[in-house]
Amino acid sequence: MKLAARTAAAILALLLLGPGAAIAQGYPGRPIRFLVPTAPGGGLDVVARLVAPSLTERLGKTVVVDNRPGASGTIALEIVARAAPDGYTLVIMSASHVIYPLLNKTGFDLFRDFAPVSQIAAAPYVLTVYPQLPIGSVSEFVAYAKANPGTLNYASSGLGTLQQLATELFAVTVGVKLVHVPYKGVGQAFPDLLSGRTQMTMSSVAAMAPLIRSKGVRPIAVTTEKRTAMLPEVPTMIEAGVPGFVVTQWHGLLAPAGTPRPVVERLYREIAYALKRPEVASRLAADGTEGVGSPPQRFAEYMKSEREQWAKVIRQAGIGGQ
Repeated sequence: MKLAARTAAAILALLLLGPGAAIAQGYPGRPIRFLVPTAPGGGLDVVARLVAPSLTERLGKTVVVDNRPGASGTIALEIVARAAPDGYTLVIMSASHVIYPLLNKTGFDLFRDFAPVSQIAAAPYVLTVYPQLPIGSVSEFVAYAKANPGTLNYASSGLGTLQQLATELFAVTVGVKLVHVPYKGVGQAFPDLLSGRTQMTMSSVAAMAPLIRSKGVRPIAVTTEKRTAMLPEVPTMIEAGVPGFVVTQWHGLLAPAGTPRPVVERLYREIAYALKRPEVASRLAADGTEGVGSPPQRFAEYMKSEREQWAKVIRQAGIGGQ
């Protein structure tokens, strides 16, 4: 009788909490898909494949990494926006996916169609310059740019990218004019950066590390609040005299809107646990990336603050959609 009473009480509790609680009670009951909006080998793919084994172990069901590149990452996001809100179809996204809808039409609304789970990681950008320029600090950069207006070209991986917007934010903040030279990827910009045809770029530390090590470019400042272990001798923008300047290429996990809160919270806890594992933290650090593991509400607020910041930069710089 006591067992029957406990069972009845449990069923009543689930009914009172609604269908979401019932789904969460048995979650997960089958494999989970992590959609990655880029091809294998990129930053998002690496992050997904780092945390997936830990979630597989802890949740008791396989977490499958499913690469769905194309359309600037919107294919994967559209799939998840239309998926059942049950926690079995998720998407890894980046800062770039907050920017893209500000400039282009999409089949989803990032803030209506998704439930933020957690910001997983963040990687610093670094401002680098052609080493033959008489620039060794941010203050020297600003002085040179003001004394030689319109002569500094900056490379980016394309129009409307985080690289472009981060550089435009810097230019507005310090009061200089820079000339944008877009490429189809940061790697395609390397020959011109090495020859001095473009004199600067603001890109991820991991991408620029080979050029920095070979002294093909000179690092001036990183864009995180604290210095990065990959470039411990390079000051932050804040240290260099640009208050509040923080830009990161970050990665986060989204579920479809309407996913039961207990499921979202469970996923967040397991992401946070995975990021604390030494093998995960050390692999991220090797790429200059830091694990974050923020709770859902904080991640939602962060995404909104990112949208506001980049929307303002787009207006100030007069950047149009493609």
